[in-house]
Amino acid sequence: MAAAPPTRYARSGDARIAFQVMGEGPPDVVLITGPASHMDIQWEEPGTVRGRQRLASFARLLTFDRRGTGLSDPVDRPPTLDQQMDDLTAVLDAAGLGRVALFGVVEAGLCAMYAASHPDRVSALVLVNIGVSGGLVMDDERRALLLDVIENHWGEGRFLSLFAPSRASDRRFADWWTRFERSSVSPSTARKLVDLNVSVDLSGVLPAIRVPTLVLHRRDNPLIPIAAGREAAALIPGARFVEASGTDLYDWPGADDPETDLIEEFLTGRRPQRGPERALATVLFTDIVGSTDRAASIGDRAWRGLLDRHDDLVRDSLARFRGREVKHVGDGFVATFDGPARAVRCAREIVEGVGELGLAVRCGLHTGECELLDGDIRGIAVHIGARVGALAGSGGVLVSSTVKDLVVGSELDFEDRGAHQLRGVPGEWRLYAVQSG
Repeated sequence: MAAAPPTRYARSGDARIAFQVMGEGPPDVVLITGPASHMDIQWEEPGTVRGRQRLASFARLLTFDRRGTGLSDPVDRPPTLDQQMDDLTAVLDAAGLGRVALFGVVEAGLCAMYAASHPDRVSALVLVNIGVSGGLVMDDERRALLLDVIENHWGEGRFLSLFAPSRASDRRFADWWTRFERSSVSPSTARKLVDLNVSVDLSGVLPAIRVPTLVLHRRDNPLIPIAAGREAAALIPGARFVEASGTDLYDWPGADDPETDLIEEFLTGRRPQRGPERALATVLFTDIVGSTDRAASIGDRAWRGLLDRHDDLVRDSLARFRGREVKHVGDGFVATFDGPARAVRCAREIVEGVGELGLAVRCGLHTGECELLDGDIRGIAVHIGARVGALAGSGGVLVSSTVKDLVVGSELDFEDRGAHQLRGVPGEWRLYAVQSG
């Protein structure tokens, strides 16, 4: 995991506001998420890290925790918009930034007020998933739901269903989210922030914005209706409104979303030319053997629970051996490693661990140059890895000769399984079975 940039503090009145800066400008961009965050905890979530790094690839990026949240000083009551604007000015001054683009996510009050009140310090505005009035967006039903979660289920991760519903079944992300929720803000402050946001009405502020503005909105998110985003964009003179598919509010747009390319073009005047990167990697394919028969024998509910335990075990092994999960396909995983010996040991641990669950998996590995694009991998090395995996036996780890040759001296033992024709791959390939340790 990439290291977080240094945390610094700006003094604003009687409070200290934590901030971080990464990348190089111009442009200078201030990312304002909200209403609560925790910068250090966010650096523990790979997707969030990639999103920050993507923005910092074309800008000097400043992030900060608002007063009363995250690493910043706690408060007895939520800050007013006036205090938040003072805090933002203090952070900009402490970081040595002059005119900046503001990038506001979900809660637009601070960005809109600052852009309208300080046009000398704001060059552009990007607003994501916002509404004009918190009272209209937060209708009685939504407000009751949020308050019930805060009062009775704080720190249990219930907000995940509102902010990232597509990832609710990802156990690892859900565990991280729960800790992020607890760390960002206390329950009492969360309650006060909800009440404060309900009272915010920007209908008199948005028409006063005089900087170039891009408004993005996810059509199917469960919290802020698409009509609210359209209404907000219509009130800002000359604003461009872009509607996108998808449900998640958190970490969108992310590193691989086309809307991030659009933001780069909007802020820099140039659209990125994103050809595939190439890197040497060891590719691991895993697959559960006989999954259909097993599911039929134990029933859907029991099978789902067993799959969850399998997935947790595989992901724990990947984390321990520094593997990167590329995708989860059906009953198996595709992952990459920067070291072939670690990949082999990881595969062996997965086979042994899954066996204790009463399941059998097969694993295939190959090392070669891969194309890395939009979080996925492509190329002949990937095809070879998949074909090797398909030839592995139940409970076995099969590797190409390339892998075997690269782990000389690692005290791994192999059994020669002969030369094979791999479908769609030219030539013959000698394959080796990894012996148990």
